[in-house]
Amino acid sequence: MTNQEIISKLPYSKPFLFADEILQINENGVEGTYTFDENLDFYKGHFKEYPVTPGVILTEVMAQIGLVCLGIFLLNYSFNKNTSIALTSTEIEFLKPVFPKEKVTVISKKVYFRFGKLKCKVIMKNENGEEVCTGTIAGMILSPALSKGEGAEIGLK
Repeated sequence: MTNQEIISKLPYSKPFLFADEILQINENGVEGTYTFDENLDFYKGHFKEYPVTPGVILTEVMAQIGLVCLGIFLLNYSFNKNTSIALTSTEIEFLKPVFPKEKVTVISKKVYFRFGKLKCKVIMKNENGEEVCTGTIAGMILSPALSKGEGAEIGLK
């Protein structure tokens, strides 16, 4: 599966698709980018004269790239329209603001993927390479393939 195919399988669309490019991905992690469009609706009201990206949106970017893209890769072609993804926990520390037009890079390292639960250590950096937020994100990936007992090759049994 190509990197662009992985992004196309994300269960989101604009304006809630927060993944532009996957730079690298393997069974241990993923690195991808997203650039914040200055016309995104939340900038109109999140600090009127000084728009800043809300922390919940930064968390969503980290989850889409660092958890969901990696989950799609790990499930490979068994990921389909019947696959459900649910965020189960986040613990994020916000270090620097992210502004409109900024490009961020998300770097995610798999902590574990077993019994349909994926947990990752995730870092977001700005274009200067500075960490803007860091933490852990976990989610459940419910797939018909998992319920049939498939997935031993990726450590799910």
